[in-house]
Amino acid sequence: MARAIARLAPLRARLVALAERKLPALTRLRRPEPLPIALDRRRIYVVPTGYGVVFALLTAVMLTGALNYGNNPALLLTCLLGGACFVSVFFGFRGLSGLRLVQVRAGEAHAGSDVAIELVFAPGRRDRLALRVTAEPVETAFAAERGRETVAVLAMPAPERGWFRTGRMRIATTFPLGMFVIWSWVHPDVAVLIYPKPESDAPPLPHGGERDGVHRAGEAEDDPAGLRDYRDHDPPRRIAWRASVRHERLLAREHERQAGLALVLDYDALHGLGHEDRISRLTAWVVQASAGREAFVLVLPGQTFGPAIGAGHRADCLRALALLPTG
Repeated sequence: MARAIARLAPLRARLVALAERKLPALTRLRRPEPLPIALDRRRIYVVPTGYGVVFALLTAVMLTGALNYGNNPALLLTCLLGGACFVSVFFGFRGLSGLRLVQVRAGEAHAGSDVAIELVFAPGRRDRLALRVTAEPVETAFAAERGRETVAVLAMPAPERGWFRTGRMRIATTFPLGMFVIWSWVHPDVAVLIYPKPESDAPPLPHGGERDGVHRAGEAEDDPAGLRDYRDHDPPRRIAWRASVRHERLLAREHERQAGLALVLDYDALHGLGHEDRISRLTAWVVQASAGREAFVLVLPGQTFGPAIGAGHRADCLRALALLPTG
């Protein structure tokens, strides 16, 4: 049986390819759809699986033999098996009918890694079992519980920086017997921003101000508004020693540099590197500076960000780097 199913696979692939070209309405080859997307009976399709085709052939042979020899028990068994297979279509159809995709979320991702795409389905009135969602080349299985929101996660490869579109997705099930595949296409109008790939083994941050000895620690220490309690991850250079002695507890400067002395990450200062290599290094430095809670300025062709600190500044800088034109 397995060999027969394997022989049917190329035929099925050719039929699907033919349908893609000749029947775009059937395969939902249309422009992206706005959310929410609801699956109704007009966009759900059913075809037998390889096992279903083999089962149908065996059932036909059994029916022929039962009729030829007048064997009533064999005829009854054949009718029961055929009826069970036929009824399974409706159970599978119910698993997709009424399913609503209401939201698509994405986690942060850099080029060359996988981006986690979360498909959020609205609560339904019944359980939906053994569902699979496919977005080439990845696939994941999920089940939707009655009355609860369901999230299916796809780890999709993101090879390049910039806007990434999930493309067309196939939601399918072979529940309950595996004899039929019931499927539908969804093409959400969603784009995810992929950040540039940070340079591996990037050089240290260009602390030019520290090398020149231009660090106004005394001014920051005399300003109580710029101090906070020391945290375990704070670098030693941020400790306000004199203020710590005065207040009898370890304090750290909230901002390591004043605006005029902030760390400057300049695109044009990276001589000898190509366009994409500069973006990769600046990305690594933005990540490093943000992890160390350092105020910094990012200077790109035609735009400047900062000086600032925090998650919002980091996101603005990475977004600008991701959307730079390709060199």
